[in-house]
Amino acid sequence: MDPEMQLLEMEESMDKAVNYLLHEFASVRTGKASPALVENLEVDAYGTIMRLKQMAVITTPEARLLVIQPFDGSTTKAIEKAIKESRLGINPSVDGKIIRLPIPELSEERRRDLVKAIKGMAEDVRVRIRSARRDGIDAAKKAEKAGDISEDQLADFEAEAQKLTDKANKQVDEHVAHKEAEIMKV
Repeated sequence: MDPEMQLLEMEESMDKAVNYLLHEFASVRTGKASPALVENLEVDAYGTIMRLKQMAVITTPEARLLVIQPFDGSTTKAIEKAIKESRLGINPSVDGKIIRLPIPELSEERRRDLVKAIKGMAEDVRVRIRSARRDGIDAAKKAEKAGDISEDQLADFEAEAQKLTDKANKQVDEHVAHKEAEIMKV
């Protein structure tokens, strides 16, 4: 086992976890329109499940309005149904082949629920980060038992692993604070 490669793999795994969190945060409604709110909705069309972004152009002509223009007008009803069945709580308005989604103002209670949800997402990512650290340290301990690295190298590896973990957790905390401020801003 090469300790440097193991550290790189750990860092990459932690970076992927942080990027996943950012992707998840994009789908959390903050009271302003963002295509990320709906682009990954699954739509049952053409006898298969497709993501909305594969079926339509999603634009934000105004701060509180999303406009969805399907590539194929025959999928409008399927897209409308998927939006209504989603957990977004937004009522679509169909105008011919165009679907408009007015984004309502968030209530104080809903804002607090969203903050709880993002903190839960962040905790899931922290678990992934700790898991990556644990896997790396376990591999280093096995290598130390096999005689591939010394006790000193193991101690250095554990210290570096902790630094990477702290760095990733700090990034998560910063993203949570930013998203929480964005949600709570009236």
